[in-house]
Amino acid sequence: MIKVLPESQGNLLVVRAEGKLTGADYRDVIVPRLRALIRDHGQVRYLLDDFDGWQVAALWEDARFAMAHRSDFEKIGLVGGPAWVVWALKLIALLMRGEIKTYSRGAWDEALRWIET
Repeated sequence: MIKVLPESQGNLLVVRAEGKLTGADYRDVIVPRLRALIRDHGQVRYLLDDFDGWQVAALWEDARFAMAHRSDFEKIGLVGGPAWVVWALKLIALLMRGEIKTYSRGAWDEALRWIET
């Protein structure tokens, strides 16, 4: 389950995940919001908090969207997540134009300050 947080303003989308992200989370919430932000602002900033990973369908949706819009992200931040996710994001960062940073669970304030500046 995901929740869009009130810090989402302007070109910033902030999402808190509870458990693993699902294909429905991407299809019904994340992708439509990101598309609207890209349409309205050009480049977007995206912060995902309390992340435990993806279900297979969500991983596919995430990868597909990210590659199709790799120039549309100014910043992507991730708080939490298992070690393999951190390594996967380091590889993805090589293909993306924007900055990508990962933070350990509990570093919410630091991540939010970074994504907002």
